[in-house]
Amino acid sequence: MPIYEYECKACGHRLEKLQKLSAAPLTDCPACDEAELGRLVSAAGFRLAGGGWYETDFKSGGKKNLAGDSQGAGTSADGGAAA
Repeated sequence: MPIYEYECKACGHRLEKLQKLSAAPLTDCPACDEAELGRLVSAAGFRLAGGGWYETDFKSGGKKNLAGDSQGAGTSADGGAAA
């Protein structure tokens, strides 16, 4: 399911909403209760759901880049070779 970004034309409030492709666009602003929400054109956003979607899938050895790893993208100063 894509994540849509909206902005209220009345008060300027912005929000993101996870919606099905077939869902009708939101119209009522949760901040000011006016029917002035408009969908923005923004970078595509989506969420992977279900089992098996992990950062370490399909990576081997020293190429695993775990979140919060202080090594950066799994490379080292000696050309990326891991010990």
